[in-house]
Amino acid sequence: MNHSKSFLIFGFLILGNWACKSTTTTDPSPTTTTPTTSTPDVLVPLEQLELASDYTYDANSSNTIKLNGNSITVAGTGAKVVGSIATISAAGTYIIFGNLTNGQIVVQTDATDAVKLVLNGIDVNNNTTSPIFIDKAKKVIIFLAKGSTNKVNDGATYTSVAEGQNAAIYSQTYMAIAGEGSLQVNGNFADGIASKDGLVINGGNITVKAKDEGIRGKDYLVVRDGNIDITTTRGDGMKSDYETDTKYGYILIDKGTFKITSQGDAITAQTTLSVKSGNFNIISGGGSAKTVASGVSAKAFKGKGIVRLAATNAIISSADDGINSNTEVIIEKGFYAISSADDGIHANASVTVLDGDITVSKCFEGVESKKITFEKGNFNIVSSNDAINATAGTDAQNDDGSFIYIKGGNFILDAQGGDPLDSNGGMSMEGGTVVIHGPAGMEVPIDYNASFVVTKGTIIASGGNSRMLQAPSTSSKINSLKLLFTAANNASTLFNITDESGSILVTFKPIKGFSSIIYTSEKLIKDKKYNVYTGGSVTGNEAGGTYAGTYSGGMLRGSFTVNSSVTSVTL
Repeated sequence: MNHSKSFLIFGFLILGNWACKSTTTTDPSPTTTTPTTSTPDVLVPLEQLELASDYTYDANSSNTIKLNGNSITVAGTGAKVVGSIATISAAGTYIIFGNLTNGQIVVQTDATDAVKLVLNGIDVNNNTTSPIFIDKAKKVIIFLAKGSTNKVNDGATYTSVAEGQNAAIYSQTYMAIAGEGSLQVNGNFADGIASKDGLVINGGNITVKAKDEGIRGKDYLVVRDGNIDITTTRGDGMKSDYETDTKYGYILIDKGTFKITSQGDAITAQTTLSVKSGNFNIISGGGSAKTVASGVSAKAFKGKGIVRLAATNAIISSADDGINSNTEVIIEKGFYAISSADDGIHANASVTVLDGDITVSKCFEGVESKKITFEKGNFNIVSSNDAINATAGTDAQNDDGSFIYIKGGNFILDAQGGDPLDSNGGMSMEGGTVVIHGPAGMEVPIDYNASFVVTKGTIIASGGNSRMLQAPSTSSKINSLKLLFTAANNASTLFNITDESGSILVTFKPIKGFSSIIYTSEKLIKDKKYNVYTGGSVTGNEAGGTYAGTYSGGMLRGSFTVNSSVTSVTL
């Protein structure tokens, strides 16, 4: 009977993603491995390394390695044992089982075919170096046998770091992990799972507890699928950090389930971070109740290049930014619940949201970048400073070239001490609904230095009594009301506008005391008269403080007639 095992591969990376190969030879001894030669790195494209055939093996033609506490026995060819170290020197499949008190599994071969290690219930420990050490090979695939539980633990002090070993599972070459079993890794010295080359995870239930990085692929880290649980006491959760070539240092996640509790960044890429789908529960830097010292990074999703998130469900509590890029953040769709001690979403160049449901329940600034574009989606942001802030990085009072594009979407913005909708340059709105619960003090609900042209959509905003109060620009295609009250209204006081026939334009309940209202709507028609009420009661559906239903019992505060694109009224 054929016991061939198969695992699905979810595609290959785009052309130009490369992996780094290093070659060394070692001489096994009962306690360590010692390098004897080293050759320069050779660049190999990932698409030439990762093959569908990698994720199959035939149990009938495999070798077996049995771990017996302090000794090892081998059935088959391609592996030899010295003391408590088994060294694999040929391509092929090796089924490994049993426990090892203080030993090592080493791969060291010049073979051009893959070495496949099938972990079928192992408990491997090493007090002084990496328990599993991939020293030399073209590629190594680690299978987690279905139904198996596998444990790998290292010690807190290493005496053998000749090849830079710093992880319980450490590879100098391309390595992939696949299968349906479980893997529990304790990296007591530094990292849990690390590759100096590329690392691909294509399945398995993987739990990593590490002193430093949890899972690291220096050249790249690719997750095709898997259930991954990472806890770090000092470093990052998942990391790729190749620094000298922009084709390296990327992280790609096709799908999977991730629970990451990291002292540093949860997921951090030297270049691009791309998530096609996945479920994430992230606590970085101790969570949003903590703060980080200057120079310390504890972000949830971080990339120095583009950060692109697609069908992602993410619950984030971060002591630093929730989502961060040195260049661009692109959110295609997904659900994001962010609580941050710093910004919710931050990028130096641009943030683009094509769609998604984004809630930022705590942050300094909700979304910040030089260029911010919202195509559609639902956004609920509570911030201690600005909720949405476009800036070139300076606190300029003049137009700095930054811009906010609102093309659609539903926004509920609550800024505790800043401007909810703020651009150091300009803004435009082509659709959607923006509800703003502005600050009660001198800050304003809408703030811009250039222009804010509205061609379509609705804005309802409450604010304080400020001489800097701004409505959309007079060049807008639809009309706005800029209303100042002679006496402040208490928080949760209903605000209502009706036309002369009694039809309701808007009913709004600001959550903070307010002395001003900005209202922009196609319902405001030039030369038409409208009535303003406060107080009373309302029935019907509520969305972010606005109501679709029956309003009654309010006090008539006065009337106004729309006389221009921005009608200014004091009542």
